[in-house]
Amino acid sequence: MSTGDKIHNTGDKLKGTAKEAAGKAVGNERLEAEGRADQAKGDLKQAGEHVKDAFKS
Repeated sequence: MSTGDKIHNTGDKLKGTAKEAAGKAVGNERLEAEGRADQAKGDLKQAGEHVKDAFKS
């Protein structure tokens, strides 16, 4: 997995965490849901990269 991919995936997760926290703080359920979705997207991309790495070895 390239370093750029790791940084991008981590960025998605951090962005999601921030959105979820902001949504909780202001009581915006839609923003919370978007945050959880962004986190899941980052996790899924990260898992895909791990699979690619496993086949490269």
